[in-house]
Amino acid sequence: MPGSHPHSVADPARIMRRVFWRLIPFLFLLYVCAYLDRVNLSFAALSMRRDLGFSDRIYGAGAGLFFISYALFEVPANLVLLRLGPRRWMAIIMVAWGIISSSMALIRTPFGFYLLRFLLGVAEAGFFPGIILCLTRWFPAAHRARAFAFFITAAPAAGIIGAPLSTLLLRLDGLAQVAGWKWLFIGEGAPSIILGIATFFVLTDSPEEAHWLAPPEREWLVSEVAAHHQHAHAAHLGHAFRSPAVWLLAAIYFAMSVAFYALTLWLPIVVKNLTRSGDLSVIALTTVPYLLAAVCMLLVARSSDLTSERKWHLTVSLIVAAVAFIASAALTNPILSLIAIFLSTGFVWGTVAPFWTFPAFLLRGTAAAGGIAFINSVGAVGGFTGPYIMGLASDRFHSFRAALLVTGVLLIIAAMIAAFLKAPPRQARPGR
Repeated sequence: MPGSHPHSVADPARIMRRVFWRLIPFLFLLYVCAYLDRVNLSFAALSMRRDLGFSDRIYGAGAGLFFISYALFEVPANLVLLRLGPRRWMAIIMVAWGIISSSMALIRTPFGFYLLRFLLGVAEAGFFPGIILCLTRWFPAAHRARAFAFFITAAPAAGIIGAPLSTLLLRLDGLAQVAGWKWLFIGEGAPSIILGIATFFVLTDSPEEAHWLAPPEREWLVSEVAAHHQHAHAAHLGHAFRSPAVWLLAAIYFAMSVAFYALTLWLPIVVKNLTRSGDLSVIALTTVPYLLAAVCMLLVARSSDLTSERKWHLTVSLIVAAVAFIASAALTNPILSLIAIFLSTGFVWGTVAPFWTFPAFLLRGTAAAGGIAFINSVGAVGGFTGPYIMGLASDRFHSFRAALLVTGVLLIIAAMIAAFLKAPPRQARPGR
């Protein structure tokens, strides 16, 4: 009978399909909520800035402040996750950030804006690196790029879902004498609270606890994941910070994050400046780059897993994204500039899946928790830098071109660093 003894595990691909469908759709949904609560500010900004009288610099600083607290609390949060386990820790932080995100409807002053964005960063700090760490426990190395990609595709999916959802919520403007942008924060924060409670009952901490797999299937999965960890270079927290490769990866992720969030948190405003369209039309247009991002992520990840090649998939994606950013700054035709911005959004997201295979290859144990969190923390500093330089450029030059050019140059430097990284070894996919 299948699953009754170790020799019956004849189809590893079937096991990985079961693991995928058990974990990834639910984690995808969690990340949609996380990302939407992080960036729904960009949809609210079109009317919120007018109502509250916030300048571009105030908006850019508040949008980016999330990433400062995110960076400060990321490593401690991931170490707490090691003690509590993903199931309990994810449930706690999701409920916390759902409450904080909904509370954005209460802001009146720049100080209140800054405070809630800072607290949102504290609450979300442990989520993304915690999930990346969790996935390394469930997916053998040859399956990771696609697992990471399907999970991380939730970020552009949040943009796709967020546009029509935000439009509906903004149309509630005046209901119960509450502004539409306030309904947006309330309506998009509440699902995180509900899903946070569900996480406690749905998530499984590790393959050893996966009672939904037969014992031989659990044994096979545990041994496959452990086989990879035997080749990881570092197991203790100090090893992560002494590894030059970790610092190089952090530098690359800094540039990637500048690009991600320079666009994500300013995209509706940039689109409005270029098209002069109405607020709701602008929000609808923002679905286009997020669709491109989702397609690029999945295609690059699929190619990377099928060929088991990581470094050049990362490097080429960085180069194409850099060229698109520089083109968007150089082109004077608004439509061509907008197309270049859309392409840059797509290709910068294409870097994500191959990138996250590197720390999983280099680190294990406490070093993996701390190293992944550290890399993501440095990326969070980039998350502050991107929105801030966009606001600074807009206030000073009445244009975003300088910020887009700087971002393109940073991505070129990141591509040069990536070209010199030691690549994870090529591995055959189990079951192929």
